[in-house]
Amino acid sequence: MNIKIALEPAAGDCGGIGAERKALLSFDDAVATAVATAQPLSGSDRVDLRNANGRVLSRDVHASSALPRFDHSAMDGFAVRSCDLSGPGPWTLPILSTMAAGDGIREASALPGMTVEIYTGAPVPTGFDAVIVREKCRRLGDTVRTAYLPKVGENIRKLGEDVAPGVQLASSGTLISPHVAALLAASGINVVDIRPRVRVALITTGSELRRPGEALQSGQIYDSNRYMTAGMLSLPWIEFTDLGHLRDDPGAIRDALQMASQEHDVVLTSGGMSHSAADHMRTALEACNARLEVLNVAMRPGKPATVGRVGRALFIGLPGNPMAAAVVLGQIGLPAIRATSGFRQHSVDWYPAVAGFDYRKREGRTEFVPVKVIGRDEMGLPVLARLGRGSSGSLLPMAVADGFAVLRPERIHIPEGTVVRYEPFGS
Repeated sequence: MNIKIALEPAAGDCGGIGAERKALLSFDDAVATAVATAQPLSGSDRVDLRNANGRVLSRDVHASSALPRFDHSAMDGFAVRSCDLSGPGPWTLPILSTMAAGDGIREASALPGMTVEIYTGAPVPTGFDAVIVREKCRRLGDTVRTAYLPKVGENIRKLGEDVAPGVQLASSGTLISPHVAALLAASGINVVDIRPRVRVALITTGSELRRPGEALQSGQIYDSNRYMTAGMLSLPWIEFTDLGHLRDDPGAIRDALQMASQEHDVVLTSGGMSHSAADHMRTALEACNARLEVLNVAMRPGKPATVGRVGRALFIGLPGNPMAAAVVLGQIGLPAIRATSGFRQHSVDWYPAVAGFDYRKREGRTEFVPVKVIGRDEMGLPVLARLGRGSSGSLLPMAVADGFAVLRPERIHIPEGTVVRYEPFGS
């Protein structure tokens, strides 16, 4: 779906308001379109597993052997043959030997009624089918006495019960988390194939912006979006570059876009996405022959969200207002960047929660409300307090919030006690 950039309202459009409403994409459609606009990176890097945390697998990984690799004891205790524990207990069993983790697997050579003292992780000698924990036994010299009758297989981790040989351990597009790395390491894998880092460039625009620490003149403000964006994209699978701040100069913005799109996979901009005469980003995009697929979204905040392609790069235009920029980057931008990296899953994690507030909103738009968890209901669901008035320029509510409550477009009134979608920050 190609959307032509309209710099001026059409004749007879009464200011373009009606046309703008018709052009609004639903939030769900905007996310789906942004993800579809992304082009997954090709190529693969081969790295040591120790250096792969937080990277994205480029190939499926399969188990070359079973996990566990042999039957072993899950507890410290005594290995027994359940058939020896017949009749009324307690039973007294001679101790044949002791087995510790790292010992080789031994064939059973015990006479009937014997036991093996065994430690956690030690191979279970062939012929023994249960382990009685040490706390249920009493050692008397070279014998052990117990009144406990175990089930067959009790406290034994069986060969292959976790992973069978040939099973897929992780698929292409999986993020290598510490838990995935542990599974691969346990399977003897020390080298993995990963996707290249996504090269993301940020261009910040706005003649009114200054760096924190610089002196402000009348009408100027400090640039917060650069720091917010850099923090949100500080991820192992992203190579982030801040290309600096530009004044509202259409030619300079055009040149920066052209250069960035040649050297990066994703170009992010902050500010200048509205339709006013002082917002030059759309003019610069048109000069670069950009193809925009998302252009204005039925969401609050973040309506001027823009996604498309400029040159060879994915383009994501963030609004200048900080809360709007954070919502667009987290909700639309990051799923598209994840798709560029080749992630299997693009969506944001969310959980059900209960509104601890009463709120009315406009029908037809998805709203993102900063919230704080103030307790749990009787079912254990988080209870959320709404913070601030939802202004797209607000920073304090977002800074102290635990996450966003996402209010669906068909809802107008959200009474207290309504179950809503909750997206905690950092999920």
